[in-house]
Amino acid sequence: MMKIIFIMMFAALSLFGAGVKWEKDIAVAVEKASKEQKPLMVLVTKNGCKWCDILKQGTLKNPKVVAILNRDFVAYEGVVDEGTVPPSLMTQGTPATWFIKDKSPMFEPIMGAVEGEDFLKALDIVKQEYKKSAMKK
Repeated sequence: MMKIIFIMMFAALSLFGAGVKWEKDIAVAVEKASKEQKPLMVLVTKNGCKWCDILKQGTLKNPKVVAILNRDFVAYEGVVDEGTVPPSLMTQGTPATWFIKDKSPMFEPIMGAVEGEDFLKALDIVKQEYKKSAMKK
């Protein structure tokens, strides 16, 4: 009986404790995205940014968003205050969500804290465009 309870608790913690798998270094993220043939999502944030916190604690905790990001994307967060944002991806405001293919932005960034369903639609568009451009090569 204790074994069953332990397994159920472990499964619940695994499910709810899972989050976006963030790469810690932009160069590693770029290399991994290229190697795995996945789009790179770069989230540009700033310490103390209310909308960054809303995006990270809301949309980026959505289980559907987390599953898609972890399966189909490589994710990296650059923090303006910490100097971890590539200069070419600096924006006037934060949060800014960039999608990169072959070291180049695929689109203009998504600005602000986007709701989960809208973010899922954006991820779907990025995946479709990434596949289209890969087929043209």
